[in-house]
Parts: sequence; structure tokens; C-alpha cells
Amino acid sequence: MNFLEFAVWGAYLTSMGNYLGKAGMGTEISWFYAIQGIVSIIMPTIMGIIADKYIQPQRLLGICHLVAGAMMVSLFAIGGATEMPDKTLFITIYTISVAFYMPTIALSNTVAFQLLKANGMDTVKDFPPIRVLGTVGFIVTMWFVNCAAVSDGAFSFTLLENPHKFQYTHLQFFVSGIIGFILFAYCMAMPQCPVKEYHAGKRNLSETLGLNAFKLFRSKRMALFFIFSAMLGMSLQVTNGYATPFITSFKGNPLMADTFAANNATLLVSISQVSEALCILLIPFFMKRFGIKTVMLIAMVAWVLRFGLFGIGNPAFPGVTLFILSCIVYGVAFDFFNVSGGLFVDSECESDVKASAQGLFMLMTNGIGATVGTLLAGEVINKYCHWENGYLLGEWQTCWFIFAGYALAVAICFAIMFRTK
Repeated sequence: MNFLEFAVWGAYLTSMGNYLGKAGMGTEISWFYAIQGIVSIIMPTIMGIIADKYIQPQRLLGICHLVAGAMMVSLFAIGGATEMPDKTLFITIYTISVAFYMPTIALSNTVAFQLLKANGMDTVKDFPPIRVLGTVGFIVTMWFVNCAAVSDGAFSFTLLENPHKFQYTHLQFFVSGIIGFILFAYCMAMPQCPVKEYHAGKRNLSETLGLNAFKLFRSKRMALFFIFSAMLGMSLQVTNGYATPFITSFKGNPLMADTFAANNATLLVSISQVSEALCILLIPFFMKRFGIKTVMLIAMVAWVLRFGLFGIGNPAFPGVTLFILSCIVYGVAFDFFNVSGGLFVDSECESDVKASAQGLFMLMTNGIGATVGTLLAGEVINKYCHWENGYLLGEWQTCWFIFAGYALAVAICFAIMFRTK
């Protein structure tokens, strides 16, 4: 389940920017990634309530994937290698797909926890190895769309230059949709996860919607933590949206057009996900040894390096080693922030608001932070770069240094202002 859950996402999340640029929607890339943050503000909450009261979680998970997959296949049907005939329709269908996919991340966790507990297993010990398979699924589909190509009706795998690779075409959406259909069928065959008995009189509307978690802002320390979480969350989707168009842009430079990295951007970026899977294992040691403030600072510095190394690297040797290092530090930047932040929230909150507080953390990071950050990053890149012959060319170094400077400023302010017990 976890493998397929994230394989759906990996098919297009990091390669979509390449296709959008070639299809005449390069200036709207930031909006495509911001939409994920926007729907994350409300849809997971709505689906969580439905799963709590009305529909078994594994069935709701399957239904969501069925709808999201159908919309992805629809994107393939109306898409093409040239200008979109109807951009509004394309964006609308994409929005519906994402709106039904984003809640499945939380729903898959709910299903996993219920089934593990029902079989007498320890979720703390047994779930992490299962969750790592989700990252493996993400990586596998990234590799697939990077290498798979269809030309003149013939299917092939190649690491060489080929404009018909899935990472450059609308076929990546088709791959995502088909995997979604497979997961729908799989969910329908999974063991039952009974709907919890709900007593309306015991919870008011505020508690049901998780709004009572906002009382955590009464604490200065927790308020600062959530505010800085949103500020750092602004970095989350920047490289997901623009790393592959940036690396691919070197194909517009005759001196680097034939380099392996420039022709296999999705494959190179997948190193980030490999690092992410491995860095999860480091978190317990660092949290116990150094505490939340130091761990969060490490994540912030890692974001500085993530952006800065992109700014000074290039696809040719030895510059490509800087790209590889940037992908390696991504694991630290992402995991030490997201996973450690979730652990901190869990340890600091009362039992009656733990779940709501986690929702608030996700709202501040993947909702508000990621949405605002992606849109602002899009404005910066559209100012300094432009699409030319299918490549996003321009002053990329300036853009990456701006992002690195922002992450550094957040880190300095966090070090000065945030205090732990």
C-alpha cells in the first residue's frame, strides 16, 4: 500500500515542470505546486472526518485514488507536446486530482496504524520500515518516467537524449493514473478498518475540525515554533517544482547539452529521495543527543546548502558533484524539519490536542508555508528566467542564491529567538 501510495506521486511530482514548460505553461509551474498546498489546508481534514464517522478508511482511500487516477488519465487525454488547447480545463482537472490525492497521505497512515494494531504489532517499531517502502515507490516511478520513452509507437528505455521520454511528456500523468487505479483495486481487497463509534454530544464543532489546537499559540515558544515552521515550509516545494527544469535547462548550452545529468534530470533528483529514506534512521539519535532546536537548525542550514550548491554547480564534471551533494543534503533538510517537527509537537502537546496539533503543523508547513513559498519562488524565477525552445534559461544562479539567503536569514532568526526548556 505504501509503495503504491507514493509511486502515484513520484510519477509526476518532480518531472511535471519539464512537461509544463514544453506545453506552454512554464510560467504557471508555481501555481501547479501551490495548488497542492492550497488543497492541503482543508481536504485532509474533511476526508479525516468522513473516515472517522462514515466510510471505512481503506475504502475511502481507494475511492480517493480512483477519482484522482481518473483525473490524471484525463490530463493525459487532453494533453499534448504543444500548447494546451484549454489551460483552464487542464488546471481544473489537475486541481481535482490533487484535491483527492493529498488526503490519501494521511488516510494511508490511518489504515496502516489500524491494521498493524489489529494484528498485535508495534506501530513505533514496525511502521517505519513499511513507510520507507513508500519512498522506494516514489523513486521507482521517478526512474521509470526518466528512462521510459515512446517514439513512433515503439516503447523503449534509454538514458540518452530523447524528446519522447515520459519526463518530458504527458505520459507521466498516465502512469500516475494507472497506478492509482491499481491501488484502488488493492484497497477494496484489504482487511476492514471499522469506523469508530461517534458520539456527537461529546465533541463540539471546534474540536471536530481541530480548531482547538490553535490555543497552542498562547504559548510564545509554540507560537514561534509554528511561525518558523511556516517560514521554513516556504522552501519545501521549490526544488520539487524547479529542480528538473533547472538541470534540464543546461541542454540549451551547447557545451553541456550532451551531459548525463542534463539528459536525466529526474534520475539525478531521485538521489534526494534516496537520501530522505536513509536520513529518517538518523533522527532518533540526533533528537536524543542534541534536542529539537539544534536539529531544526541543522535542517535550516541544510536548506541553505540545498539551494547554494545548485547555484554553483553544473551538469559537467566536477560541477555535477555539487548537484549530487545538494541532493544528499535534501534528506537532512526535509526529514530533520518535517519528522523532527512532528515529534516535537507530539511531545509538547496534551493528549486531547495531539492529533489536531499535528494537523496544525501540517497546515503551517505544507499548507500555508509551501503555498506562499512556491508562489513567491515562481515570481523570482519568472523575473530572472524565461522559456526558450522548451528550456527555462536565465540567471538561475541569482535565483538559487536568493533562496539560500532566505533560508540563512530564517536560520539566524530561529537561533536567536527560539528557546527550548
